[in-house]
Amino acid sequence: MPSHIRKLISEGEHQQLDFKFGITDSKKIARSLAAFANTDGGRLLLGVKDNGAIAGVRSDEEFYMVEAGASLYCRPEVHFEMKEWEENGKTVLEIIIPKSGNAPHSAPDKDGEYRVYVRVGDQNFPANGVLKKVWKKQKDPKGVYIEYGVIERTLLAYLEVHQKITLSAFRRISGYSLPRCEHILADFIILNIIKMNYSESGVFYTLNPDFRLE
Repeated sequence: MPSHIRKLISEGEHQQLDFKFGITDSKKIARSLAAFANTDGGRLLLGVKDNGAIAGVRSDEEFYMVEAGASLYCRPEVHFEMKEWEENGKTVLEIIIPKSGNAPHSAPDKDGEYRVYVRVGDQNFPANGVLKKVWKKQKDPKGVYIEYGVIERTLLAYLEVHQKITLSAFRRISGYSLPRCEHILADFIILNIIKMNYSESGVFYTLNPDFRLE
């Protein structure tokens, strides 16, 4: 029967699982920790190559670099649990990061500027203004109220025809300011009318498949 680690590796990297051959930068690992905490939680397997080969943790320093990433470079701190496994004489560290109730967490980018990250598929992406508004609104006890006016109807009609829209395209068709457009998109996301999608080329929005425009 496959071991716990072998079972995880067989899943491949995905939204809640990432392989790390080694860690050389606490700030870089902080981005992964923050992304998992901000999204659905997940696991980091330290000592596992991208192709799933078990290389083993090379030194005790790697655990301390994760600890530093979580406590020193994540704002606020990201909490995690660590389990140590032996596989064919090699040590694999399983870092378990729960979904945070204290999101959003930020971490330094390559230039040292603190940004909020999310985990999408097997990659980490910076969160945009729309998602930050979603988080803020979800914490507001007043809930969400949508004024279903001309622009809102135009947005949904556009999505019915074109399937997707970017924030910049929505600004063009609405003539509204950036904050106003972010506000409308955030409300629609919270109400599960539209979905936010990430790609290498950027963020775009689509209708929820279960939503039908009357």
